[in-house]
Amino acid sequence: MKKQKPTTAVALHYDGKEAPRITAKGTGELAEKIIALAKEHGIPLQEDVALISLLSKLDLGDEIPQALYTAVAEIIAFAYILNGKVPEGFEENTPSV
Repeated sequence: MKKQKPTTAVALHYDGKEAPRITAKGTGELAEKIIALAKEHGIPLQEDVALISLLSKLDLGDEIPQALYTAVAEIIAFAYILNGKVPEGFEENTPSV
């Protein structure tokens, strides 16, 4: 029987002005609670083992490092699209016919 790796979760908060910050992180049962709470509140989830590994090394309240901006920006952009939102200062891109 294969031993399952412990679940790890990292939650970020992005205010649209400063770099995203680590707001929660944990493994095992705590990770499962973080994931359940996100689902309960309709927060989009992204599974990226490599990114989670890097983010989980940061302390709560830390801003993400500049080296991870692009990876996290892609996830945030995807979350915006899923929720039908447009970031402040951007206009919806409507294709011309």
